[in-house]
Amino acid sequence: MVDGRPVAPGRGLDGPRHRGDGGPAGGRPAGLAAPRATEHGVTRLTCLIPAWNEAARLPGVLRAALGHPLIDRLLVIDDGSTDGTPEVARRFGAEVLNMPANGGKTAALAAGIGALEGTHALLLDADLSGLTPHDITRLATPVLDGRAEVTLSLRGNAPRLWRALGVDYISGERVLPVALLKALAPDLPGLPRFGFEVFLNQAMRSQGLRVEIVAWPGVASPWKTEKQGMWSGFRGDAAMIRDILRCQSPRALLEQILWLRRQTARQNRTCSATAAVVSPTTSPSQMPTPSNPARNPSP
Repeated sequence: MVDGRPVAPGRGLDGPRHRGDGGPAGGRPAGLAAPRATEHGVTRLTCLIPAWNEAARLPGVLRAALGHPLIDRLLVIDDGSTDGTPEVARRFGAEVLNMPANGGKTAALAAGIGALEGTHALLLDADLSGLTPHDITRLATPVLDGRAEVTLSLRGNAPRLWRALGVDYISGERVLPVALLKALAPDLPGLPRFGFEVFLNQAMRSQGLRVEIVAWPGVASPWKTEKQGMWSGFRGDAAMIRDILRCQSPRALLEQILWLRRQTARQNRTCSATAAVVSPTTSPSQMPTPSNPARNPSP
């Protein structure tokens, strides 16, 4: 239910919306072609923000996302908050999907995916600080330009190892096809509370999707010890690690990280090749674009 009302298929609170292409539960889902443009020539995103007791931090995320020209619809999934999070979201003008009780991030996202429409989704955590509209644009652009099928953020306060590798494999900020999420939806109810990201990574890897990592040096997410206190935060971190390992084996997690690292290397090679083609003497008409890829000059 959204804002206490049932959601009819293909409709939101504001009337009919574009519907995404579904896909089979196994194999590569249908609908992973290039993003579909709107009548104005720009693909619009549906933004999902799962939130649990984030009344203090959610406004910063909403200020960056609401009204963004690439976002067609924003849905906050309230996961049984007791601090007024849904009321904060409504005051900002966001749609709210109320969970009957706290079920964890995976359950909240599963409910949000059930309400998804359109072709592409933007996933955001509710506790980000420093997020700007420009950060959202940078995260969406590689997918909307067709350079990648999925993007992941790398926040400025990600663990030092992830920053050294150039990959945060459990990043909660992503742009990806709705068809991919819909294809995974039947399996989500069986996942642990914090298993969503690594389960999604496994599907991305098995389907050979092109991934780009987008650095967000000015964006941070608080550690659980900051939000919940030392001992409660440590217990929360331990529960998250336990759930991740219930969802994927240590070997599978290492393979995910190495695969994403290779994706980063491919991304860097592509950037270097583009920079080499666009020399100081290159005229604007010769610059590579998605519709006019770089070509070697004639002898």
